[in-house]
Amino acid sequence: MPSISSSRLAQLDGVFATVFGARPARHFQAPGRVNLIGEHTDYNDGFVLPCAIDYQTLVAASSRADMTVRVVALDYDNQQDEFSLVSDIASHPTQLWSNYVRGVVKHLQLRGMQFKGADIAITGNVPQGAGLSSSASLEVAIGETFKQLYNLSMSMAEVAFNGQAAENQFVGCNCGIMDQMVSACGAQHHALLLDCRSYDTQLISMPTELSVMIINSNIKRGLVDSEYNTRRQQCEQAAEILGIKALRDISLTELQNQKALLPEVVYRRAHHVVSDSERTLLAANALRNNDIKTLSKLMAESHVSMRDDFEMTVAPIDYIVELLSEYLGEQGGIRMTGGGFGGCIVALMPHALVDGAKQLIAQHYHSKTGIKEDIYICKASNGAGELQA
Repeated sequence: MPSISSSRLAQLDGVFATVFGARPARHFQAPGRVNLIGEHTDYNDGFVLPCAIDYQTLVAASSRADMTVRVVALDYDNQQDEFSLVSDIASHPTQLWSNYVRGVVKHLQLRGMQFKGADIAITGNVPQGAGLSSSASLEVAIGETFKQLYNLSMSMAEVAFNGQAAENQFVGCNCGIMDQMVSACGAQHHALLLDCRSYDTQLISMPTELSVMIINSNIKRGLVDSEYNTRRQQCEQAAEILGIKALRDISLTELQNQKALLPEVVYRRAHHVVSDSERTLLAANALRNNDIKTLSKLMAESHVSMRDDFEMTVAPIDYIVELLSEYLGEQGGIRMTGGGFGGCIVALMPHALVDGAKQLIAQHYHSKTGIKEDIYICKASNGAGELQA
């Protein structure tokens, strides 16, 4: 895996030894994620289909006999933090990364978990700001570290919920459960079908001959907060008019039959959500059956729906999707992924087509937009756990 090279591990252990005076007892990891299909379906109680990727947060740790937690972050110039478990854990005044650690630990305490302190060193290679859930990866990695150091009685789903609570209530970001759940519960060569109402999960096998390509458009998502809130309100308005708890509770056919009840823009927002949730279930079956032709069609339809019904794409992202769609044909799938208004594209394609896809983007994207992309080639990977020496 890219992040767990022997040199990176040696560097992590070296900083740990320098700061804490001994080698770490154990190592843990938690991955980032990419969502393959199912966008803005999560807060409508629908379905999503992410996979964990082989870019991770890596933790070196040792338990302590006292109630002190000491942390060093390699990726922030070896910044350090220290806090006590016997006093109320408050936000760090200047270090945002510290608040993810503090929040996870505080919420473990709020769940009634009993544990002592730890010395922790953290590094990672989940790209930040690219929509690949570096924050969820950190939250799950810290939760897994304390779970294993102190044999806490928690399922992996509970580690995920704890991380989400820390981000919602301590850090102050109102995220859903998808990112933490797949970071905690993902599996190698599998995507994770998540029911965002019941939180039931199913591992969906992915063809081993497919690469997962993530293209960061490097379009900053400036409108995402206000537009996200507007889209969410429009979805809630649709559900209220239709007399249902959430858009999960209506089929696409039923929605189309009741189109006249909804304002035109509200109908289009609902049409995207309902259709994309249905596409997610179909895509899970296509993956399971190695039906790349159907998967390609569903991902293409998802992107068109995001572009036309939900109006959440931007021209440079549409350009990349169009470029690669022509290149891949029915041999792979491509769509925008994430909250929208910038960010990343995800593409599934045979390994043999990866180099050509990279060259195609390099030849055309910058000259068309003046922006340089970043490309990550990933594999569906295991969720959080201990690294064995």
